[in-house]
Amino acid sequence: MSHKLLIRSTIAVTVCLLFGFLSGIATEAGIYEWYPELQKPWFNPPQWTFAPFWLIMYIVTGIAAGLVWHKGFYHKWVKVALYHFGFQLLLSAFWSILFFGLHRPFWALLDILILLVLVLITIKWFRFISGTATALMLPYLIWIVFVTAITFEVWRLNFL
Repeated sequence: MSHKLLIRSTIAVTVCLLFGFLSGIATEAGIYEWYPELQKPWFNPPQWTFAPFWLIMYIVTGIAAGLVWHKGFYHKWVKVALYHFGFQLLLSAFWSILFFGLHRPFWALLDILILLVLVLITIKWFRFISGTATALMLPYLIWIVFVTAITFEVWRLNFL
């Protein structure tokens, strides 16, 4: 691994973890008081599993972004890919604020549906730049689909 790749990946992972930390603050507001009272779907995992999964996803996607960035930010495709990545990262954090912080599952559902589309677009752009980065984004895509299903079901079971 080259020195530049290591530095860029470390920076990208750090940025992703910072967003994860900020999301965690928003999540803390509702995870213990509001969320336990809600009806959840049968496939909802134990509450303690969310933090480790999000942590892993932020690390893996940060590495993917670092691999793309390493190809050269001067390249148009790299810029477009990383802009999409950054925007989806913002939407990911915003989901936590909407769902746990503000207790608005419907708005969180709309957010995560847009996030899902942006993750797909990001993967498309990553595919042009790095096959490894693309592969690293696939578990995140699966995770977002899963969280989308949970968000929908929580909204349906409790607010519809």
